[in-house]
Amino acid sequence: MTEESELVRLENVNKHFGELHVLKDIDLTITRGEVVVVIGPSGGGKSTLCRIINRLEAVDSGSIVFDGQPIPAEGRALARLRSEVGMVFQSFNLFSHKTILENVTLGPIKVRGIAKADAERRGKELLERVGIASQAAKYPAQLSGGQQQRTAIARALAMDPKMIMFDEPTSALDPEMVQEVLDVMIALARDGMTMLVVTHEMGFARRAADRVVFMADGQIIEQNTPQEFFTSPGTGRARDFLSKILKH
Repeated sequence: MTEESELVRLENVNKHFGELHVLKDIDLTITRGEVVVVIGPSGGGKSTLCRIINRLEAVDSGSIVFDGQPIPAEGRALARLRSEVGMVFQSFNLFSHKTILENVTLGPIKVRGIAKADAERRGKELLERVGIASQAAKYPAQLSGGQQQRTAIARALAMDPKMIMFDEPTSALDPEMVQEVLDVMIALARDGMTMLVVTHEMGFARRAADRVVFMADGQIIEQNTPQEFFTSPGTGRARDFLSKILKH
């Protein structure tokens, strides 16, 4: 792996919440255009992993490098980093008093300084891309959960990020809406977007991941291609996890 192809590198990263050691000596590298899917039992540190990369949480020790630069602690440099790392949360985090199109264009206008007309044109293209162009003038409360999550994906894309992180993007959705969101994510993966995805959707991991990272107890237990991981996991912990979830 060349330095140029590397987008994110975590080395020996540790994070505590009080007495709880939630990330233990994490080493992880993500290359440009790679789709890394993080799976594992609840409380294993998966969401915290996402949050430290765009510094929603500070780390206690270790280093994180994004696109060749150490992650800044605060100020303008941190704001710039956050604009380059899109984030799609479990809860959609849309502004309820703004239309769908306004939600998507707010970042480009306010953060990137893009002219409103240009931002709106691009916003409409992105809403088309995620399949909800007809909802542009509506407000979040008028949309289904799946449509709201697709709006959140369009909003992340509107900033032209170098990478998008998804933290359990379908876990708050009704089952019939899950696939419409996963389909958008699969299309993004095929288009070459660098993605870090925390999910319980094993079908998505099999179809879209370049690499599956299995986390438990704050550690990366193993990582491999989806084919290798799902057919012959290398650790008892992963075998145990898969036997529980793949029976259903």
